[in-house]
Parts: sequence; structure tokens; C-alpha cells
Amino acid sequence: MSHEDIRGQVMELMSQKDKIENEIKELTAVLTQSGVGMKDPLVDSEGYPINSINVYQIRHARHRIICLQNDHKEVMKRIESGLHGYYATTSTELAPDRPAKMDIATEDESVVYKTPFARITVVSDNSPAYFADFQVNDELVEFGSVNASNFKSVTDIATVVQHSEGNKLNVKLKRGNRFLVVQLTPRKWLGRGLLGCNIAPL
Repeated sequence: MSHEDIRGQVMELMSQKDKIENEIKELTAVLTQSGVGMKDPLVDSEGYPINSINVYQIRHARHRIICLQNDHKEVMKRIESGLHGYYATTSTELAPDRPAKMDIATEDESVVYKTPFARITVVSDNSPAYFADFQVNDELVEFGSVNASNFKSVTDIATVVQHSEGNKLNVKLKRGNRFLVVQLTPRKWLGRGLLGCNIAPL
């Protein structure tokens, strides 16, 4: 399969990912409007359904969210696999004077950073970090323009986040012995901050 074919597949998967995330947002809004979360009780102290909420609607929304979260994880795995395949094929198919470019994940063509400078210690469910496939113990190699050569404190990341609200950031992660590039969109969500994760300097 050519790199263009793989690119087309990955772009389609990215579209699926966006649709899943949007549906989860809509269903989460249903829960929020009812004043409940994923685990709040739907019956009173005597075991009767709470009259002020639509119990059937809430149960349906919760079940659907769980299904979508599983779908999202599977799509993210397929995207990651597709990106690895894309970069593997570009190294053999493209001419030397035509560098590989892909708008959903790009590598710096002049300097390839491999030294981590921070670690992800917490990732909240349904947060922007969760949807970007951040995982606990992932190490940050690049966060937008921040890398090991210019990182001084977590404030550097906070500055990038504040100036990137609603826009996609390329983030290079080291997961075990592998490097991967994901896209993170800082935005307001039900939790605190714009990311939904905790970052600790190494």
C-alpha cells in the first residue's frame, strides 16, 4: 500500500475520531444538564427512581458513552498504527528532494528531538488529553514549540496551552521505547483547565 493510500485511511480514521468525540460531548452534556455524572445514583435512599431526572435517558447516555470510549481507543490505536506505516513508506517511496509531509502529524525536518523533558502523571476521562490518547507515564519530547532544549518549567507549557485554545497542537510522546506524535486541542471541558492532565518535569 502506498503512503498516499495510508494517508487517506488515516484521514478517514481522524474523521471518525472527531465524530466519536463530538457524540461523547453531546451525551456528556445530557448528563450535565440532569446534574449527574457517569456514576451518580439514579434512585433515592429508598430505592425509587429520582423523579427530577429521566432515568432511561441517563442510562442510555451512560451506556453509549462507555461504548464510544471503547470505540475511541480502538480508532486511536488504528491511527497510531497508520502513522507508523505512513512514515515507514515515505522513507522508501519519496525522492530525497521531496520531504515527507502530513498535516495530521509532522516531524521537524531539521532537528529530531528525542530527549523527554516531562512526564504525564494523571489523565482525566473525557478530557482533551484523554482524547489525544495521552497515557499515564508517557514522556513529553515536544509540546508544540517546547522541547528539551528550551524547556525551563511547566509554565512554558501553560503559555503554549493558553495561546492555543481551540487549536490543534502536535505533541511528540515517548511511550516505553517508542516515539509517537499525537494531536492535542486545548479547550474548556467539564473538568479543570484546558488539558485534563497533570504534567511533571523530569
